[in-house]
Amino acid sequence: MALSYEQRVLRVLQYIHDNPTSDLSLDALAEVATMSRFHWHRVFQAMTGETCAQAVRRIRLFLAATWLTNSEQSVQDIAAKAGYPNLQSFTRAFNDRFGVPPAAFRKAGLPGPLQTTQLRGEFIMFTVDTDTMPQRELGAILHKGSYTNIGQCFEKLATLAGEKNLWPVVRGMIGVHYDDPNVVEESELRAHASLWLAPGTALPEELEAVVLPAGDCAILHYKGPYTAIKVAYDYLYGDWLPKSGQEPANAPPFEIYLNSPADTPEADLLTDIVLPLAS
Repeated sequence: MALSYEQRVLRVLQYIHDNPTSDLSLDALAEVATMSRFHWHRVFQAMTGETCAQAVRRIRLFLAATWLTNSEQSVQDIAAKAGYPNLQSFTRAFNDRFGVPPAAFRKAGLPGPLQTTQLRGEFIMFTVDTDTMPQRELGAILHKGSYTNIGQCFEKLATLAGEKNLWPVVRGMIGVHYDDPNVVEESELRAHASLWLAPGTALPEELEAVVLPAGDCAILHYKGPYTAIKVAYDYLYGDWLPKSGQEPANAPPFEIYLNSPADTPEADLLTDIVLPLAS
């Protein structure tokens, strides 16, 4: 029987507790959760309120605090046991969390605070439908950096569409987002700003071909400014998906823009957030 989403979160937290010196990278924890790396990080953050990296750091330091007050191991040995590569990085992280360095914490005999992760409760509600989506052929420009700055790529797309006479075959604008901004450095975020084109359209050299395969999808209908769209993702991954009984496919989510900020007030912008589902 497949694990529930809550069981997966608890399984990963237990794994971190039991293996503080192991590979606790995002991809490694997604494997422990038996979920696609495209979606696991969003599910974890939406359900717990912290990123995987924050959970790893919190648990490692909690274990270290416990060992400091309940053992005679050296601070350096405890640093290594808690998964820190050197004493300096451990001392800095410990001081940031507890307000005192490890040696002073031990001397004071302070207990390590448990501060366990609580699964989150209430979300802003959105309408989510499921449907079988057709294959989509895109002409795309790669964007790297803050997702809030992807608009310049869409402006370039619009200009190219006019120059290359593509508007007659354009069916819409789509953004494909490959990384979770909760866990990936802003400068490293990757996305494609894309024109959804009629099948078989010849692409100008300025555009990259991207294919979104056909398949079952969850579609969240969002109305509002792009800058506030995170609340919709939190609901989709933290509430709807765990309750749905569905599994996400090993493919990134994408956004279909149903109107344009060029002639629409931000409060009235319409976006369909599409989450590919496993068959």
